Amino acid sequence: MIPELGHFALILALMLAVLLAVVPMAGVVRRDLTLQHSAGALAAGLFVFLLLSYACLTQAFLQDDFSVAYVANNSNALLPWYYKVSAVWGAHEGSFLLWTLIMGGWTLAVALRSEALPTAMLARVLSVMGALTVGFILFLLMTSNPFERVLPVAAAEGADLNPQLQDFGLIVHPPMLYTGYVGFSVAFAFAIAALLSGRLDAAWARWSRPWTNLAWAFLSVGIALGSWWAYYELGWGGWWFWDAVENASFMPWLVGTALIHSLAVTEKRGVFKSWTVLLAIAAFSLSLLGAFIVRSGVLTSVHAFAVDPERGMFILVFLLLVVGSALALYALRAPVMRAEARYEGLSREVMLLANNIVLVVSTAAVLLGTLYPLVYESLTGGGKISVGPPYFNAVFVPLMVLLLLIMAPAPLARWKRTGAAQLMRSLGKVALASVVLGLVLPLVVTGALELWPVLSVMLGAWITLALLVDALERVRNKQGLSAKLRGLKNLGAGYGGMVLAHLGVAVTALGIALTTTYSTERDVRLAPGESVTLGPRTYLFEGVAPQEGPNYVADQGTVRVFQNGQPIAVLHPEKRRYLARQMVMTEADIDPGFFRDLYVALGEPLGEGAWALRVHDKPFVRWVWFGGVLMMFGGLMAAFDRRYRRLKLRDQAALAGALAS
Repeated sequence: MIPELGHFALILALMLAVLLAVVPMAGVVRRDLTLQHSAGALAAGLFVFLLLSYACLTQAFLQDDFSVAYVANNSNALLPWYYKVSAVWGAHEGSFLLWTLIMGGWTLAVALRSEALPTAMLARVLSVMGALTVGFILFLLMTSNPFERVLPVAAAEGADLNPQLQDFGLIVHPPMLYTGYVGFSVAFAFAIAALLSGRLDAAWARWSRPWTNLAWAFLSVGIALGSWWAYYELGWGGWWFWDAVENASFMPWLVGTALIHSLAVTEKRGVFKSWTVLLAIAAFSLSLLGAFIVRSGVLTSVHAFAVDPERGMFILVFLLLVVGSALALYALRAPVMRAEARYEGLSREVMLLANNIVLVVSTAAVLLGTLYPLVYESLTGGGKISVGPPYFNAVFVPLMVLLLLIMAPAPLARWKRTGAAQLMRSLGKVALASVVLGLVLPLVVTGALELWPVLSVMLGAWITLALLVDALERVRNKQGLSAKLRGLKNLGAGYGGMVLAHLGVAVTALGIALTTTYSTERDVRLAPGESVTLGPRTYLFEGVAPQEGPNYVADQGTVRVFQNGQPIAVLHPEKRRYLARQMVMTEADIDPGFFRDLYVALGEPLGEGAWALRVHDKPFVRWVWFGGVLMMFGGLMAAFDRRYRRLKLRDQAALAGALAS
C-alpha cells in the first residue's frame, strides 16, 4: 500500500501544482487578493504531498519492497541502510522525484521568506514556479513513474545499486547539485513575473539576488563534490574529464555567475535590465538542457540516467515550451526595459559587463563542444565525432585567464565613473607585487620556472591583493586598528561574500594549474616486499589480504609510504567484487594533505603474488575543491546579507503601484 500511497500523493501534488499555476495568476488578473493570497497555502500543500511521495519511495527501499520495479533494479537486501536511502536518487526515476521535491522546497521557501513582497508580485512568482512543477510532475507520472509494480511476480532479490554509486559521494553530490540546478528556477520566476508586470526596476533585481546567490552556492559545491567523488572513486586520479554531463552542470554555473554580477548592476544602477532577464532565462534553460542530456539517451556517460527516447522527447518539448514562452514574453516587453542611468567607459558597470561577456562566450564555447557531437551524429545518420579535452582546454583556458585579469580591477572601480589615475596607482602596486610573487614562489618551491605555475600564482596574487587593497581603501578614513576592523565588519555580509567567492575562484584556478603541472604517476608491477620511488617518497608494497564487506568481498593491499627513511602513511587500496552484480570495482586509498595527496590504486593480479599498482603524487589537488567550498560560503554569506531582509518602504510603494496593476 505504501507505493500506492506515494503514487496517489504525487497525483495530488500535480493537482495542487495546477492550482498554484492558475489560481494566484487569475487573482492578479482579476485583482482578487483572496486568490492571490492562496499562493502560499498551495505552495505549502504542494511541498507536503511531494515530501509524502518521496517518503513513501524511501520507505519502499528501506523495507526491501522488490515488488516495486525501481527498488528491485536499484537495491538489495544486503545493501547498508544509508545506501538504501541514497539509492532513492541513484537512478532516473527517483532522482527526478528528488529534483521535483527540491523544486517544491524552493517554492515553499519563496512563499515563506517573501512576506514583505507585494502580494501581486509574490503571486506571479509562485504561479510561474507552480507551472514549472506541473511539467516536472507530468514527466514523472507519464514517463518515469518510480512506483510502478512488477506484480503479480515480484523479484525475490534486488539487482543492487550500481557499485560505483555505493559511496558517500552519492549521499551528498546529487542533492547539492539538484538544489543548485532547480534554484535557478527562482531567478527565472522573478524575471518572468517582472516581465508580466510590464515594469522592471531595481526592486525585482534586489529580490532575485539572494535566491540566485543561494542557487549558485549550492551548484558550486555540488560541482566540487562531483569532481572530488570522481577523483577518488574512479581510480584514475582525474578530477575533471570534460564529460558532456559535467559540462551540463558547468554551463548553468557560468551563466549563473554572470547573472549574479548583472543583477548587482541592475539593482545598484538600473542598467543591463534586458540583459539580466536574458541571463535569468538562460541559467534555468541550461539547467533543463542538462536534464535533457542526462535523461534522453542521446549519449553514453557514467552520469547518464536514462536511455529512453520518449523521456528525452518529453523534456525537449518542455524545454522548448519554457524557453519559447519566456523569450516571446521578453520580446513583447523589451520596449519597456530602458536604462535609468548612464555610465562612462571606465566604471564598475563596464568591468562587470566585460565579466559577463567573457562568461557568456565561455558558456557558448562549452555548449558548442558539448552539443556538436550530438548534432553531427544526428545529421550524418550515426556518424561519430569526438570533442575532448584538447578543444576545451585550448578554448576555455585563455578565456578564464582573461576573466581572472578582469576580476582584480572590478572591485576597485567605482560606479558610474572611475578616476583612471587612481585606479592605475592601485593596480600598479598590485601588478608589481603579483609579478614578483609569481616569479619568486615557484622558483623557491620547485627550483624552476614553468609557464602555468608562474601565471597562476601571478593571477591568484593579482586577485587577492586587489581585494586587500579595496578593503583597505574602504576603511582608509577610519582612525585606529579597532575602528578599521569595525569598518570592515560594517561593510556587510554581501561584501564579505564577494571577497570569499573571488578568493575561491583564485584558489581553484591556482589548484588546477599547480596540480596539472606538478602531478606525477607511475604504473608499476610490485610483489610483496618490493617498492617504487616517486619523487621524494618510497612506496613499499606488503601484499594483499582478503576482506569482507556487507555486500562485497575484496582483496585489500597494504602500501607503506616513506620519506627520508621515515614512515608517513599506510594505504589500503582495494579491489572489490560486489556479490549481487558480480561487478569488480577499484577502490583507491589516499593520504590527503593540504599541499599534496598520496594516491594508490590496486590493479590486477599478475601472478606469483605480484599486483599492478598505480601510484600518484598530486600536489595542491585539494585546492581545486577548497576553492569550491570558499565559493559556496561566499554565496551563502551574500544571500543572507541583512539588507535583503529589510524591504524599504519606497520599494514597497513602488512595487505595489506597478505590480498590482
